[in-house]
Amino acid sequence: MEQSKHVAHLRLRRSASVEECYRTAFGKAVVARAEDYLPTLPDASIDLVITSPPFALLREKAYGNPGQADYVDWLVSFGPLVRRVLKDTGSFVLDLGGAYQRGVPVRSLHSFRVLLRLCDECGYFLAEEFFWHNPAKLPSPIEWVNKRKVRAKDSVNTIWWLSKTPWPKADVRKVLTPYSDRMRQLLKDPSKFYCPDRRPSGHDVRLAFSADNGGAIPSNLLSYPNTDSNSLYLRLCKRLGVTTHPARFPEALPEFFIKFLTDPNDLVLDIFAGSNTTGRTAERLGRRWLAVDSDRDYLAGSALRFMDGWSDEAVRRYLARVQSGRAGGRIITPGHLAAAG
Repeated sequence: MEQSKHVAHLRLRRSASVEECYRTAFGKAVVARAEDYLPTLPDASIDLVITSPPFALLREKAYGNPGQADYVDWLVSFGPLVRRVLKDTGSFVLDLGGAYQRGVPVRSLHSFRVLLRLCDECGYFLAEEFFWHNPAKLPSPIEWVNKRKVRAKDSVNTIWWLSKTPWPKADVRKVLTPYSDRMRQLLKDPSKFYCPDRRPSGHDVRLAFSADNGGAIPSNLLSYPNTDSNSLYLRLCKRLGVTTHPARFPEALPEFFIKFLTDPNDLVLDIFAGSNTTGRTAERLGRRWLAVDSDRDYLAGSALRFMDGWSDEAVRRYLARVQSGRAGGRIITPGHLAAAG
């Protein structure tokens, strides 16, 4: 309960287009367009903006997505708005899916144009590029991959890690990966596997390389299957007849960047929150969060992520309040049914 005060201290300039949807102990969800909400936040108040905007696809999706022709201008327009609210140590993590040009098996360059303009025109620094590999992604586009078989399956999203200064807060020790079996064997007896020497590459490999640091430094290729089929959110949506958001990323993706780029009690913002995977992950990791989306139905449904232990009747009552705009200020607490009254 106490943590919600830290989010509440960000006083909003009242606007008819900004409306609180629901809140939890660590954060709140707001129904608004990002371009309307961002100007209401104080300067240098956010530690991490992580988001996956609607992609520049040729086919329009149910959640709404700009066409390729207008996409770059539209997305770059958020650059100055986000940069103003970031702390000097803050980061802007942008997940962008790829796309093909219409009618030909040639890739669109929109994600690269977005990057260049955010850096050249808005003053961002590219801290590092990441790539999210979804091994479970279905083959697409059908015409070039399945039918004509002239292209490989597109299963990687580009993620731009941008920063306001060259020195954003980051600690890779928070996201170490498990050692391989062979590395664990090396740690037991380094002399059996290598001799300290200068390699042809110029690296001077010493015995210090055999120190056990608790895990391996991760690469910038993040492989997380998007195969969730039994989460609390999906179970409750199915049971209560709530429409699920069709473009959800796995919790492992925001979890990596939230751990890597923030500390407990830092403030995380998602400006295209959808089903609010980011907010739920931030809450689980002890970070404060703000979730913004212009679609009330999807954002209202995202409250289900926080309703573990609630009865179906309590959930229905609370969702009715959320969807009617009468739930603002009521804190969702897992297992606390009185909040739905």
